[in-house]
Amino acid sequence: MFRELKFPVPWGHVAAKAWGPSEGHPVLCLHGWLDNANTFDKLIPLLPRDCYYVAMDFSGHGLSSHRPAGSPYHFLDYVSDVCRVAAALQWRRFTLMGHSMGGSVAGMFSFLYPEMVEKLILLENLGFLLAPEDTEAWLKSKRMMIDRLLSLEAKQQTPKAWSPEAALQRLLEANRHLTAEGGAILLQRGATETPAGLVYNRDIRVRTQSRESFTAEQCVKFLQKIQDRVLIIVAQDGLLMPHKLDSRNYFVKALREAFESTLKEHIQLIEVPGSHFVHLNEPEVVSGIISNFLTAQNARARL
Repeated sequence: MFRELKFPVPWGHVAAKAWGPSEGHPVLCLHGWLDNANTFDKLIPLLPRDCYYVAMDFSGHGLSSHRPAGSPYHFLDYVSDVCRVAAALQWRRFTLMGHSMGGSVAGMFSFLYPEMVEKLILLENLGFLLAPEDTEAWLKSKRMMIDRLLSLEAKQQTPKAWSPEAALQRLLEANRHLTAEGGAILLQRGATETPAGLVYNRDIRVRTQSRESFTAEQCVKFLQKIQDRVLIIVAQDGLLMPHKLDSRNYFVKALREAFESTLKEHIQLIEVPGSHFVHLNEPEVVSGIISNFLTAQNARARL
């Protein structure tokens, strides 16, 4: 069984759910973009029971408050969400587990606060976003973020209500990696029932987030700070397999090549069958790997 948590922040609260004994080894779980804490619902019950797992909703996601009007969602804001939750829990050192965007947030937190991170688990994420080599592409992305934010503010659209069936169908159409069961689990926390129907909880402004990106060389140097405590799990039918990527995901190819050539002996990168949401769709595929990593006692967590 889990229990709901709320952590006060200046603009409202950050919501979370927790499993296990509060005195257990602390593990903070971070969901992906547009998802919520329910993404870990099927995985955490399969993991070691002597850990205390807290899965938080990032601001603007799940049951957490939206950021104030006029405020964009910068990538570092999600990192500050983690800082706030860790401080509220009085955790000085803990394990981070992040899926997709949550992995990038976990990675950034680990590089900024390496003394606080005991182990880092990345699910379908390599912990970074690689900076575009083309300066014009970088400028265009920043301008687009500002223009989209201002456009959303100008429209001030009322959130649309959906029937439960339509809400789930829309979610599945937007993410081909989700099963109907997985989508329903995310929707339980990702939408609120109103007289008109289901309304998505997420703040539409999260689609305009500003990301932090680095060169491949910087990424390798950052990872060396925590190189003995990193587990990366990628799915064979997920978003990170080089032979299945389109040109927009060139950064994944570059990062994997850099990791495997420079940090081959210092990082555990494991491929498993499944899709981008393998931890939710088929948690038993990754639960054993993660459990062994969590329970390893030596300086380098071996599988």
